[in-house]
Formats: sequence, structure tokens, C-alpha cells
Amino acid sequence: MLIIGERLSIISKKVREAIQKKDKEPIKQIAIEQWRAGAHMIEANIGPAEENGEELMQWMVTTIQEAVPLPVSLDTTNPSAMEAGLKIHNNQWGKPLINSTSLDPERFIMFELAAKYNAPIIALTVGKGGLPRDAEERVEIALQLIEKATEYGLSPEDLYLDPLVLQISTSQNQAKEVLRAIKLFQELNDPPMKTIVGLSNLSNGCPKEIKPILNKHFLSLLIYEGLSAAIVNPSEVMETIKTINVIMGKTLYAHSYLQI
Repeated sequence: MLIIGERLSIISKKVREAIQKKDKEPIKQIAIEQWRAGAHMIEANIGPAEENGEELMQWMVTTIQEAVPLPVSLDTTNPSAMEAGLKIHNNQWGKPLINSTSLDPERFIMFELAAKYNAPIIALTVGKGGLPRDAEERVEIALQLIEKATEYGLSPEDLYLDPLVLQISTSQNQAKEVLRAIKLFQELNDPPMKTIVGLSNLSNGCPKEIKPILNKHFLSLLIYEGLSAAIVNPSEVMETIKTINVIMGKTLYAHSYLQI
């Protein structure tokens, strides 16, 4: 499973201050910590970045890849900033990932960029009417996203379908619908569609001590249903992932499996 380190987000006070000061060291430190914890890719979340977005995304991508030999997931709603990051990205360590597009016509430009730069893209199953009600509605939206992607020259293999994890504290019933959607998405194509979640969305708004418990157990269920990728804090979940891989026979058991 693809593990994308989530900690370099503009939402974080530490990251935001480093960005404002153009201080590379905190950014590099967090990137290295996630790499050592087992991340395969690092998320660079700069938000809307309405001012100096291009410069900011290039600075983030360059700083991350100066520190770790990993590809970067580019998270912004600013198309110009997204393209700036795609241009500067060092593909020696893998393709960048575009986060994200949806059925909002304003986000279709992200499909264009994915095709132009031969980059995979996350497609959020959010419809024009707002948040999906259940797994079946997520599947309907996913089919439209797949069709739209083909219009831009992308194949289903280029997409990571995101069923949109919601806060369990306010939308408890949606957790089960996400699990069902992960399973159903894979049946939409052969080979199966790739799937991804922003795991920590589940525990947003919950007490600090409960968050890792919710996230780990939900991740276990998602992996069982066939999840392909997750945007997570790798230091919190790698023990869970390694244990599930052993139980499901994906890796050979050894007493030291957690250290492998």
C-alpha cells in the first residue's frame, strides 16, 4: 500500500511559520521523519495559495526533495501553483501525485495537468449536489469521474478514487459507507481501480487521545477492503500496517517483523 506522509500541511502552525520565514530546516526535518517512519511519498499541502502560489509550491517541492529521495503529492486548489510544482518535481524517485480533482468544472484543469505531465491524480467522489449520501452515490460519482478522465486522455489506472472520509463525531454512519465504497470502487475496472483516503479526516474534532485509536482501527478495516493508498502520519500507523500485512499473509512472519 502506498503511504503518503501528511504532516507537511499549511494547517500546521510549525509548517506555516516555516513557510512564512522560508526556513527549510523544519520542512526537511518533518520530511525526513516521515521517510524514516516508512512513507513512500510526501504530501506538500499549501492550501489555496492565492498569493505567490507558484513560488511557494516550487519552494516546498524542492525543499522536500533536497531532504528525501521520494516523490511528492501536490495538494493545492491553485492550478498555476500545481503546474509550477509539476514542472520542478524530480521524477527520478517516482511520479508526482496531483491532489485533487472532482466533478466541479473548475477542477477539470487538474485532469489537463495530469495528462500533460503524465501524473496520477486523486479524484474526490464529490458531486455537484454536495457530499455523497452513501456508497452507491459515491460509485455513481466515481463512474462520472472515470468518464471525465478519459475525455482528457487519462486511463482508469491514472486515477486514485477518494470516497471522502468524514468526521465520525458528526457523520458516524458515513464510516461504513466509505468502507463499502472502497470495495465497490475496485469492481469498476479490470485491473481494479486504485483507492485512497485522507485517514485523519475521520478523527477531526475528536479528543487528542482518541484520534490515533480511531485512525488505526479504521485503517485496518480499509486495508481489509482493499485500500490502495492513504494520506497519513506514518509514525502512527506503520505498526498497524505491518501487522495487517503479516496476518493477511502479504509478508512472511518473523519475530522481528515490526523492525523490518
